Amino acid sequence: MKSSPVVLIIQTAFIGDVILATSLIESIRAEAPSATIDFVVRKGNEELLAGNPGLRRVLVLDKSRKYRQVMELIKDFRRSRYDYVINVQRYATTGLMTALSGGRYTIGFASNPLSLFFTKRVEHDVGGVHEITRNLRLLAPLGIEKIVGPRIYPSEKQWERVREFKTKPYLTISPASVWFTKQWPAERWVELVKGAERMNVFLLGGPGDKDHCERISVQLPEHPVVNLCGQLSLVESAALMKDAHMNFVNDSAPLHLASAMNAPVAAVFCSTVPEFGFGPLSEMSFVIQTEEKLQCRPCGLHGFKACPQGHFRCASGIGVDRLLRTLA
Repeated sequence: MKSSPVVLIIQTAFIGDVILATSLIESIRAEAPSATIDFVVRKGNEELLAGNPGLRRVLVLDKSRKYRQVMELIKDFRRSRYDYVINVQRYATTGLMTALSGGRYTIGFASNPLSLFFTKRVEHDVGGVHEITRNLRLLAPLGIEKIVGPRIYPSEKQWERVREFKTKPYLTISPASVWFTKQWPAERWVELVKGAERMNVFLLGGPGDKDHCERISVQLPEHPVVNLCGQLSLVESAALMKDAHMNFVNDSAPLHLASAMNAPVAAVFCSTVPEFGFGPLSEMSFVIQTEEKLQCRPCGLHGFKACPQGHFRCASGIGVDRLLRTLA
């Protein structure tokens, strides 16, 4: 690898995927501090990379005008003359961007439908290793073998935004998920807060999670619970998680926010399992899942809108006491 390679990383998937892909930035910079790195994300996720000192540029793919912008980005790539183009995704659009990038070396997973046109193809297997380890294999052609964990960089303004919430010891709870079968039931979160010795509690999530969190907070009128859904950005939420006594999450994006901040985290896995490779990475972390052996679990890599078996025992079988013990 050149001492100062020019590298492009492509990850236009969802929030958690982008957070975990920041591990590639950190790993490259640890080996080649003078590397020039650009990163492509889907529109809406660029905030996660703002302020990252390891990046030269963040390029944004607006999927509402995808095909036209894909061609515009490809023209940009070819002008940039990248030494390495690293595609972290397994979809045709990013495969096309990689194949036509003009990069000296193009690297991606063999399961990408256009990987035949890559310089180097890497096998992708779900299970057995963490996602950041799977992604690290993409850096083998660069001679990089040591993995560095993901990281995001709140600005001073973002730290200041959450300072008012840090006057007393507190917990954060991120109770929502895109998928119902990844969500520990709302009534269990209520029980958790009641057992948490009146510590301040902040409910985190996006604007779409506000009603879900409101259904939790209205059941706790005598407890210091604040619903911050939609009031904080992703990175501001991460800044708040950093100094929490504990952050309680499902198997969803807030789990990876905690990992990127090395914040204490207790992750509840319902229908999914950490063996898929998306478990917590923080130094203080807990994985909490049912101890019952269910033949139906895991029922899928991502989750469902309802339990396929109708009983949802993978969630109901997790007692509140398991989460409370992480506060000891």
